[in-house]
Amino acid sequence: MSNNDTLNVGVHGLGWVAGAHIETFEAVEGAEVTAGSSRRDVTDEELEATYGRPMTAYQEYEEMLADDSVDIIDICSPSQFHTEQAIAAAEAGKDIILEKPIALNWEDAQRLREAVERAGVDVCVCFEVRFSEQAETIHSSLEQGLLGEPHFAEIDYFHGIGPWYGQYSWNTKKEGGGSSLLSAGCHALDLLLWYIDSPVEEVTSYSTKSESDYFEEYEYDTTSITMLQFEDGRVGKVSSVIDCLQPYYFRMHLVGSEGTVFDDKFYSEKLPGLDRDQWSQFGTPLVDSGDVEHHPYLPQFQAFVEALNADETMPRTDFETAFESHRVIYAADRSVAEDRPVSLDEFES
Repeated sequence: MSNNDTLNVGVHGLGWVAGAHIETFEAVEGAEVTAGSSRRDVTDEELEATYGRPMTAYQEYEEMLADDSVDIIDICSPSQFHTEQAIAAAEAGKDIILEKPIALNWEDAQRLREAVERAGVDVCVCFEVRFSEQAETIHSSLEQGLLGEPHFAEIDYFHGIGPWYGQYSWNTKKEGGGSSLLSAGCHALDLLLWYIDSPVEEVTSYSTKSESDYFEEYEYDTTSITMLQFEDGRVGKVSSVIDCLQPYYFRMHLVGSEGTVFDDKFYSEKLPGLDRDQWSQFGTPLVDSGDVEHHPYLPQFQAFVEALNADETMPRTDFETAFESHRVIYAADRSVAEDRPVSLDEFES
């Protein structure tokens, strides 16, 4: 840890996402961004002018990893670089904030897991939607038994990632985006797994692609639908649609034995006086933007810093939790590739 008991953060990959991370850390207590590195040449003066704070610029990622004053490495590079850069950070003994996905395939995810375990470092994976007010409200309603016993969950991700969007240039490539789920829809699948807290037994997934010229550059199918069978008999469904022409929409629908939640609306038999023919409403903002500036990084990063200081596991989005979400995603992508249901037993660690 740095001398002033404030955790120092080094950000790698100084693009669109990094700007949101750096701005977020201005409000995080107990941590500050002090360094940055990128695939392009950067200077101290450029970083201070861009981000409004003094930062040491490193021309090589390895140089920043060697800086003993840097406690946390925040990896914001394109997806295809995440695994190797996170392994290098773990081997350097740094705690890590890692943008999703952790890896584009099962084998790389396992290698990263082994590196993290060997090094004994802590990792926060950016499945930050779990820290949104809407997701917290729905999770609390489940914990309070408002829906009784939930048996079905449907989380759908609709976000047109076309030429107008920041990650489009590398997201269109198979080696960059990977799949519709890996590139973006993973947020929906991860959230569903938080709501239905049971191991997944089997997945069946199908995919297709828009004929719009906007999305013709994609090297993989940009729409997928995944059905999940849980070990305890419950079922779920995740749609990942990154080739839609519509406003951003993160749909959440959970059905239980005593009620239902739909986005920010609900009905519950547990609350006498409610009319089953009309929705009641939670007073919580929706997850209604794909822009990283609107993502709930602040509560997530604050929770990570507090966990590090207390020598505790990161809540909700620790590495092992994110690893399990990715395991289901890899099974879904195999289901598409091989046109069959896939058991999670095929992805045993």
